[in-house]
Amino acid sequence: MILSTCKNKVPQWGVNLHPHMPIYTCLSGRIAISGVHLSLINTSSFIHATSNDPERIANVQVVEPLGNSDHNVISFDVWCRKQIYTGATKTLNFRKANFSSLRAALQGIDWGIMFSDKNTEQKWLSFKMILNHYCSQFIPLIRKSRSVKNHPMWLNSEVKKLIGKKRKAFKKYKSEGTVAAFNEYKHYNKCCKTAIRKAKIENEERIAAEAKTNPKKFFKYINSKKMQVEGVAPLSYNNNMVTADTEKADVLNQFFSSVYTVEEPVGQVSPNSFTVASAPTTQWLAQDMVLKGLHTINVNKAPGPDGIHPRVLRELGAELQWPLFLIFSDSLSSGMVPSDWKKANVTPIFKKGIRSQPGNYRPVSLTSVVGKLFEGLLRDHIQNYVVENGIMSSNQHGFMKDRSCQTNLIAFYDEVSKKLDSGDAVDIIYLDFAKAFDTVPHKRLLSKLRSIGLSEVVCTWIENWLQDRVQRVVVNGTFSTWSKVLSGVPQGSVLGPLLFNLFINDLGEGIMSNVSVFADDTKLCRPVNSIQDVTSLQQDLDQLAIWAAKWQMRFNVDKCKVMHLGCKNMQAPYNLNGTALGKSIMEKDLGVLVDNKLGCSKQCQAAAARANKVLSCIKRGIDSREEGVILPLYRALVRPHLEYAVQFWSPVLKRDIIELERVQMG
Repeated sequence: MILSTCKNKVPQWGVNLHPHMPIYTCLSGRIAISGVHLSLINTSSFIHATSNDPERIANVQVVEPLGNSDHNVISFDVWCRKQIYTGATKTLNFRKANFSSLRAALQGIDWGIMFSDKNTEQKWLSFKMILNHYCSQFIPLIRKSRSVKNHPMWLNSEVKKLIGKKRKAFKKYKSEGTVAAFNEYKHYNKCCKTAIRKAKIENEERIAAEAKTNPKKFFKYINSKKMQVEGVAPLSYNNNMVTADTEKADVLNQFFSSVYTVEEPVGQVSPNSFTVASAPTTQWLAQDMVLKGLHTINVNKAPGPDGIHPRVLRELGAELQWPLFLIFSDSLSSGMVPSDWKKANVTPIFKKGIRSQPGNYRPVSLTSVVGKLFEGLLRDHIQNYVVENGIMSSNQHGFMKDRSCQTNLIAFYDEVSKKLDSGDAVDIIYLDFAKAFDTVPHKRLLSKLRSIGLSEVVCTWIENWLQDRVQRVVVNGTFSTWSKVLSGVPQGSVLGPLLFNLFINDLGEGIMSNVSVFADDTKLCRPVNSIQDVTSLQQDLDQLAIWAAKWQMRFNVDKCKVMHLGCKNMQAPYNLNGTALGKSIMEKDLGVLVDNKLGCSKQCQAAAARANKVLSCIKRGIDSREEGVILPLYRALVRPHLEYAVQFWSPVLKRDIIELERVQMG
């Protein structure tokens, strides 16, 4: 943290003018900073507090001077993480695994006999018990400390030995004080420095090589070198600050459970039926599909609540394809989903705002890897059926093949720019659903799945998959109690995004304005050259409100905005559910800043700032300056911030181009 007292030589203080902008700009290009600006009683000076980790600084204020000093005191709280040893966990040591013996043991099992006279749940439990039994025999465990203070990732056995010899030589020199003892210490000190430099370079080369496929490894390495507080901050609950991990997990779990929808009786609510060209196939699951899925599992992911590691599944794909095929087939035909597949470990991910507010965290579910494998197979089957019959709305760009945020932005704003070029005024409405994925009512979702002609076998399986789900929140290795999941599609599941798309597929029906959707992010626009045009747009908003009420979804009206474009725009007011929409001159649309002039300067500044932030992490955290290390990291971690949807907002002004080019010269 940097504290500075500066003389103010600026005669008038503007809201957007920083008195020492050259210094501020210099710092912001090299470190990720956030400033707290405090005016003092004496207006000829000010104090500026700058930190590269602003979330650790709170309650900043100026108080009276101490003693006879004529300087005010700046007071603030710093949140420090305690250096507490929290025990050790045991994980599989794959470096010493004997996979050949493990494969041989599994090949000797007759799964047909093992599964005879068992239902789906019993088959799954037998499979899990046998797999865990043989894994315990042929894959040893290794103890991993969960202490905050861990050894650096580059520390290997050779460096450890040299450090030990160096310390031993130094003790000898302290006791003897001879030239020979000092020379011996200097020798080991030099060898130690050389070995550390070599170990760091080798480790950083590995990180750079994997940066594109496993960027988490880079950020784990960076975070291991600093004491920045990550994860869940102390939470505000009932006017108290909750600091214990178990209590934080319970508070977050309670909040996540509070947003669920208590579904009303379906009654007369029914979706429109589709006329499909081809009926869904019933015999679509094949053994080779299971093997292909096993071979594509990401081994860098964490195991789910069932404890089965993805590395085990991928290594033993040939041996496990048959028993898993039997379990999948029986689960689909019987409509019974193993209880382990309905459990989720929820990781709270901070979104934005104040870290102490539980509402500023988003739940991401970590579920069974085997369960997600079958979800992926079922998703592909449903997706093929949806595509073949043209069921999905052309307005939807989220979680769709050959579609993305970029296609959504280009298609929507191309229409907007055409209207503006023709002299029309345009109004854009940005809509925000409240907790969209968590509030989907299950019975209404199932009614929509049946309306598009999905087979009853598939619908029954999905219905069972959604029922009796439970979750617990994980904070620093500690768990909350289990709580029931009453609504929604699990965030972090494989099948969930497709189900959500199908649920809101009819959102734009009957809407005359141009509608564009990416998952739950919805926006609509139309030319507004007359009162009749404004009335038509308001009627479309009313129609969307009726749709939301019918299907028990809620708009977060406070976050819904209207943007007026065009010099002849009437700046007409709009309302949603009786609440006036706020007016905006700039919105972040799918991660891209869009203003009412359709300019890209603010987006260029934001992209450059994000890229500089990552670049500063590389500069601070990577010791090597070799091209083979820096260049892959730059390509994998920095350029994506400069190139995200750049086909949409590509700069045309020279100053914006220079802003982006300056990043790679930093």
